[in-house]
Amino acid sequence: MTRLRVLLITPDFPPRRGGIQLVAHRLVTHFSCACSQVLTLDSGGARPWDAAQPDIDVHRVRAGHDHRLAVLRLNATAVMAAHSFRPDVVLVMHIVAAPAAAAIRRALGTPIITYLHAKEVPTRPRLARFAVRNSHRIVAVSRHTAGLAAGAGADMSRVTVIPPGVDWHEPPREPRLTTPTVVTVARLEDRHKGHDVMVRAMALVRERLSDAQWLVVGDGPLRCDIERLATAEGVRDAIQLCGTVSDEARDRILNRAHVFAMPSRVPANGGGDGFGIVYLEAGVHELPVIAGRTGGAQDAVIDGTTGLLVDPTDHVQVAAAISRLLLDRASAARMGAAGRERARAFTWPKIASRLEELMAETATQA
Repeated sequence: MTRLRVLLITPDFPPRRGGIQLVAHRLVTHFSCACSQVLTLDSGGARPWDAAQPDIDVHRVRAGHDHRLAVLRLNATAVMAAHSFRPDVVLVMHIVAAPAAAAIRRALGTPIITYLHAKEVPTRPRLARFAVRNSHRIVAVSRHTAGLAAGAGADMSRVTVIPPGVDWHEPPREPRLTTPTVVTVARLEDRHKGHDVMVRAMALVRERLSDAQWLVVGDGPLRCDIERLATAEGVRDAIQLCGTVSDEARDRILNRAHVFAMPSRVPANGGGDGFGIVYLEAGVHELPVIAGRTGGAQDAVIDGTTGLLVDPTDHVQVAAAISRLLLDRASAARMGAAGRERARAFTWPKIASRLEELMAETATQA
């Protein structure tokens, strides 16, 4: 049986960290019926990383210091790569590669499938409309993102919701910490992730549980703002900023915490988180989660079953949810177990299989 030839174009790929990087990497490593070639930008540490991944066919384009110029080079190189590789389908992981996809479609007639995540759509509205118009199919990572696709002019009959996946594993059975512990895993780059609301919430949580602590995994330019706000709220001693840690260290933190909380909100421009892989990752570790009742989190979290959905702008609601789960360990354990069972439905082989079916169907119909 001939395997489907897929050219995956993405500016974001490991060893850089991030949601798009993770999705792109996990898809190509879990394809069972597709032969893929990845075209991406170069990044620090890429050479040894690529050498350690011999089963992934990665071609990198020089990035340099000017990101816009790097994206132009990526698009130009993608057109040449398509003429050489002759893919059956082009999979575009970010709309910045839409110009290359459109050129490949015109020159070779190759069907185009474009991923939409969330915040790139309102951030680059003209490019989003161009990408939607020049794609045979659109993959939206959630119902929230599908709504953004509709706003960009997508024919909804061509939009398929395929969520991100999760790495399934058996976490080591370590005892939870004796101190009531909440954890958040998110880079400190986007204010909509809700770190500011979490700081204010912890001040209220501490009134009920004086020894409660919040562990923050991730780093970025908002770190100083969080530290200043924590000091102003009188909870600096309750917050541990762990910075960027290894996957193993992150997993150990998740294993030993009691609650996962990331009250992400949708910014004024309508982007925000497309889904929230971290909620599923927390579920793998049997953690009940607290998320905003908005955006992609509504697809990731079942309110009252795997966690609690709250108003992400209301620190009082967030504090009440945290306190409830820290104090009612039986309910927290039930939600954690349900979260792990839900995560089982989102394992990467299952998600990759759904995308492969869509790509095969698109290649046949084009």
